[in-house]
Amino acid sequence: MFDELILEFDKALRAIVLPSRSVRLMPGRDFSESDLADNEKRHVAALMRVNHCGEICAQALYRGQALASRDSVIAIALSQAAEEESDHLAWTERRLVQLGGRKSLLNSFWYAGSITIGIVAGKLGDDWSLGFLAETERQVEAHLDDHLQRLPEQDRKSRAVIEQMKADEIGHAYSAQWLGARQLPEAVKLAMRLASGVMTRTAYWI
Repeated sequence: MFDELILEFDKALRAIVLPSRSVRLMPGRDFSESDLADNEKRHVAALMRVNHCGEICAQALYRGQALASRDSVIAIALSQAAEEESDHLAWTERRLVQLGGRKSLLNSFWYAGSITIGIVAGKLGDDWSLGFLAETERQVEAHLDDHLQRLPEQDRKSRAVIEQMKADEIGHAYSAQWLGARQLPEAVKLAMRLASGVMTRTAYWI
């Protein structure tokens, strides 16, 4: 157990502090940089900061759920989802650098809160944990759709990243359903949307 905690602390440190690395190549890497006005560049950087923050939360959430899972198959699936989300973390971080933006100053707070939620969800049982994962991914998909609408049309590099992230999130939601996700009560879904709204509005600026 102590070894697992050390490993998780190392993963948290890598997600929050160290530069992220991706297994897959970054979408849109071959596109030229768009000629964005200064206010457009700041806006896109803020959107990417929100997305990067969301990936910090996803890393922590899935790690927490995997730690608490009672089923080795589901624990492996959750760990795999966290690894795939690490690509998103690296892509959004890289795009932030390209845009001259910065990460959220509250990433440590978001990580700690998310891993706690993940552990609690996992303790409720794997069907509830998977239901939480599936609903999270559906809400993230809607959130990414909103960002695609808000991006400047000419910013093909950012658009390519977000479109690939959306495709991956849809896949994670399907996987959770296939593994036996339980349908969450509407009150829980609403609470999740409210919490997500607080995070996204805060991370846009801080």
